[in-house]
Amino acid sequence: MIRLENVSKEFVSGGVRKVVADRISLTFPKKGAVALIGRNCAGKSSLLRVIAGTMKPDAGRVIAQGFVSWPIGFAGSFHGDLSGLQNTRFVARVYGVDTDRLEDFVREMAELGSHFFLPFRTYSAGMKARLAFAVSMGIDFDTYLIDEVTSVGDAAFRAKSEVVLADRIRDRAAIVVSHNLPLLARMCHAAVVLEQGRAVWFDDVDAAIAAHKGALVPG
Repeated sequence: MIRLENVSKEFVSGGVRKVVADRISLTFPKKGAVALIGRNCAGKSSLLRVIAGTMKPDAGRVIAQGFVSWPIGFAGSFHGDLSGLQNTRFVARVYGVDTDRLEDFVREMAELGSHFFLPFRTYSAGMKARLAFAVSMGIDFDTYLIDEVTSVGDAAFRAKSEVVLADRIRDRAAIVVSHNLPLLARMCHAAVVLEQGRAVWFDDVDAAIAAHKGALVPG
């Protein structure tokens, strides 16, 4: 379970103020996937980082119960000079999971081939996201924070990623950011629409998608 209590976050760049969260109070349940929907630059990824604890809110607090993942798709925790294999084994030790088991899972899931043994800094953005996704799916988190990662790779990899993700969140929780609205409709049982720093909860994902599309229409 994750609870946001009056969470606020904003950025100022070039004299322009961008509000990510404006006194948001929400409770995400212990089980099930919740879609986080919003227009480009609405602040969805930033809000995920606030929830993960990798970015501090300006005000309010986030209360998390259980084992919460980092934002999957965000590879900032990996060391550029270490190989994919070395990063995988390092993460396994940090999170207290079996290193050999995680290595075997990541090697098969990420489909990096010989790049698995090369420095992480040499990876493309897609390869970095695939490694981050595979490492995260190999750890039994109570809540998974997913950021656009199922859009990475070819059609076969995307299909495999969706199957693995659906399996992981069957009896766990997830907050899923994606511009793939049909994917969100398939995977999520509820949704939050983020618009100008305000978050609105929807029990029906289709209704959330309709509200999001309506907000994009000028006028």
